[in-house]
Amino acid sequence: MVDRPTTRRTILTRGAAAIAALGLAGCEKITDNPFARQVLDGVGGLNRTAQEAILGSEQLAPEYEFSDVSTMFYANGSTDPDDEHYKAMAAKSFVAYKLVVDGLVERPLELTLAELRAMPARTQITRHDCVEGWSCIGQWTGTPLQGVLDRAGVKATARYVVFYCFDTMDDGDPSGPTPFYGSVDLLAARHPQTILAYDMGGKPLEVKYGAPLRLRVERQLGYKMTKYIKRIQLMEDFKDIGQGKGGYWEDSGYQWYAGI
Repeated sequence: MVDRPTTRRTILTRGAAAIAALGLAGCEKITDNPFARQVLDGVGGLNRTAQEAILGSEQLAPEYEFSDVSTMFYANGSTDPDDEHYKAMAAKSFVAYKLVVDGLVERPLELTLAELRAMPARTQITRHDCVEGWSCIGQWTGTPLQGVLDRAGVKATARYVVFYCFDTMDDGDPSGPTPFYGSVDLLAARHPQTILAYDMGGKPLEVKYGAPLRLRVERQLGYKMTKYIKRIQLMEDFKDIGQGKGGYWEDSGYQWYAGI
């Protein structure tokens, strides 16, 4: 049994349970449901200022013992990107992968997976809370995002970190599948538990979990943890990306800040 902290997480859990009670199967269906949207809007109304006042900006999300790790971890969102370049890299264990870091930085970077693995790493066992109402505990190892940002040198005008991904979402847009993207602010990006994870359970990430690199931002809901990251861009704002809400799910109606 996992203890559940009170405060905002409890409220979110109740909201998620209410959504789950609707019998909805996917995130896109949740955003189409008026009651679920009302719950999500209410959650979003608990703003970040309130959370910081309760927990503080450096407060860590709960971490668990290895014996708490879930025997089955759900693979949410995309599970097999339909991108030819991605598939070619996956077929050769991502040896050709390079993470691009650009935008408002002093030193644009291209980091191979080997170079990322050579940087200081953090391993953490944390709980993934999905807005659909389920939770799983997993062990993640990766490079703290703060270290990557420091190597690139973030310019003073940067406020957000935008993640571009290899996966796309087929939401019926006649122009074709929509590229997946997400964002966090620099406060979340520099949190000690925010990592670019390349291992899960002591093994390289499987494709369905976001290989070769995914975001873990442990004080926010699962939909903020972008998978299949190919590029990180530092920006002053994200109004010109997608529909200007800061992420694929945010453009679909989710709150940009998903703190728990």
